[in-house]
Amino acid sequence: MATKSKVLVVGGTGYIGRRIVKASLAQGHPTFVLQRPEIGLDIEKLQMLLSFKKEGAHLVEGSFSDFQSLVDAVKKVDVVICTMSGVHFRSHNILLQLNLVEAIKESGNIKRFLPSEFGMDPARMGDALEPGRVTFDEKMKVRKAIEDANIPFTYVSANCFAGYFAGNLSQMQSLVPPKDKVLIYGDGNAKAIFLDEDDVATYTIKTIDDPRTLNKTLYLRPPENILSQRQLVEEWEKIVGKKLGKITISEQDFLASMKDLGYAEQVGVGHFYHLFYEGCLTNFDIKGEEGAEEASKLYPEVQYTRMDQYLKIYA
Repeated sequence: MATKSKVLVVGGTGYIGRRIVKASLAQGHPTFVLQRPEIGLDIEKLQMLLSFKKEGAHLVEGSFSDFQSLVDAVKKVDVVICTMSGVHFRSHNILLQLNLVEAIKESGNIKRFLPSEFGMDPARMGDALEPGRVTFDEKMKVRKAIEDANIPFTYVSANCFAGYFAGNLSQMQSLVPPKDKVLIYGDGNAKAIFLDEDDVATYTIKTIDDPRTLNKTLYLRPPENILSQRQLVEEWEKIVGKKLGKITISEQDFLASMKDLGYAEQVGVGHFYHLFYEGCLTNFDIKGEEGAEEASKLYPEVQYTRMDQYLKIYA
């Protein structure tokens, strides 16, 4: 059996990063987690790092403001996975990865780099609305730097994290399902793709030693989780045994709602528009497309969480 690649996770205490660390350990990879001095007095992040160490991970000190420390960290591993946040309502650090790209280029030993993507495929979002398009533009800038440096890569397009898009029936101002009335975007029939975050991590780690995904985009499209918003609502109604009132909002009214919002909220509205009015996750076919692979086909052994099961935890 081939030796499993050594993995460095950058952003390991984040929302998806912590799951990547656990999946890497679970699949038997020697796992390293970047410990940045920038965490300062954030005791919860420190204790999470120490819990990873207890589970067998190695903590590696390094900072984006200390280039040599990044190079030294990268030299310890075969694969680098970056999971730094790209959402504006938390923290937005996508372009910091350019320092990491330079460190990988300098070290010269990395077999695979997975930059912080894990959402919509930015290569397909060239016509995205302002100001939300900044997320895609910055991810494409990082991709260009990776490819210009001839760094082997895999881009993971994980679509909609269930914690943000399924548990709340895709409502923007809540993380839990509405009790009585649900806002429906347009006709509610545009298909989106919902992923349990632990499944995202499992698929991500499976790809890192797989030659089939080298220099390609891995799309996470588990077939039973390709659902419209209306289908998602119907699943919830079955679980709770109650019909919700439906309030539809037209495309025009939804876009008009942006004008009185702050920057981060405008970014969110733009992204929801592309997801639930344009159907940007499912309005293209990757079958036979060069440079694209679909995770559930490559790894049928993964028993991914269906959304009807996922939603039960909210009932």
